[in-house]
Amino acid sequence: MGDDSQTILDILSKLVACDTQNPPRDIGIDHPIWPVIRQCLPDDLDCSVADHGRGRVSLLARRGRPRVLFQVHLDTVPAGAGWSTPPLQLTVVGQRAFGRGTCDVKGAAACLIAAFAKARGDLAILFTTDEEGSESCCVTEFCHSGELEPFECVVVAEPTRCRAVSGHRGYLSVSGQFAGGGGHTSDAGRLSESANHRALGWGATALKIAAEFECNELDGQSCCFNVGRIDGGIKNNMVADSCHVSWSARVPPGRDQQQLLTRLTQDKAFVHWQTRFAGNPLPADRRQLECVNRWISDCDLAAGDPVDFWTEASIFSSFGKPAIVLGPGDIGQAHAPDEWVDVRQLDLAVQAYARINEYAGDIAK
Repeated sequence: MGDDSQTILDILSKLVACDTQNPPRDIGIDHPIWPVIRQCLPDDLDCSVADHGRGRVSLLARRGRPRVLFQVHLDTVPAGAGWSTPPLQLTVVGQRAFGRGTCDVKGAAACLIAAFAKARGDLAILFTTDEEGSESCCVTEFCHSGELEPFECVVVAEPTRCRAVSGHRGYLSVSGQFAGGGGHTSDAGRLSESANHRALGWGATALKIAAEFECNELDGQSCCFNVGRIDGGIKNNMVADSCHVSWSARVPPGRDQQQLLTRLTQDKAFVHWQTRFAGNPLPADRRQLECVNRWISDCDLAAGDPVDFWTEASIFSSFGKPAIVLGPGDIGQAHAPDEWVDVRQLDLAVQAYARINEYAGDIAK
């Protein structure tokens, strides 16, 4: 293991030891992770903090007038059970570094810090804390603030095995509360008022709509429509007076996600729909791909195919900024017990981040 690898692991060890599990997302401006980041970054960076409440904090570390913004979230999913190593302690075995967040995405955060710890010139890194809660308030508010405007490109750190990814699926999370009229099942006239029957009727139609939505496309990609929960009624000799349904969809890039959402929620006669999360596919505008592909080529990055998971890159894209997703690790290791990242991937990520920032500095001259 070289000196550079050890430096990355030293930083990663400090980050993993900071408990940033989300939930409960107890990450205020006085959380121990902020001093760790400030101590590892160059002293001459201007650091500004935005506290949006409820553990939603962002830190922008910036110097000069950078053309590219790097963004990484610091919150992790809960550690959960089933670990063979302490989840909040970095454990290195061979080429694998274990610990909660090593893959998603404190490993990438350590790489960004290591890449720019001794760097000179313009640079900007946005650290956020609410990606795992399906809120993304930090990124959204940053974009609304106008601070995004000077940047030409955004690099979002997520596990892509260090391949530069320019596209990914969107993500919809929707719940519906069906209303009905309770009663005895011996009254045949009351059965049509069952909230459960209404929910099942919607479900049958929804499956047809999802299938039609897929069949109308030429690329053969699924929209990954899933009814995750149906919960209504009390017992089988009582007509259900309410039923809760939750569903999700992961729409591939290039599809009209809003059209699918509109069609699946157009029935409002006996149901109240609530869209809990709507993250668009990446890119929001196909015209951004020309800029993204130029950055990938000029920085000599390994290009990757579109991925199936959603990232905050789509938010930046929806605000008109071309975005690349790039980070160490494989999504297959994320959110799992004994989460790990390959140490060699960490080295590759540092090199890639450094090349991107150097390229941005060169084109600024």
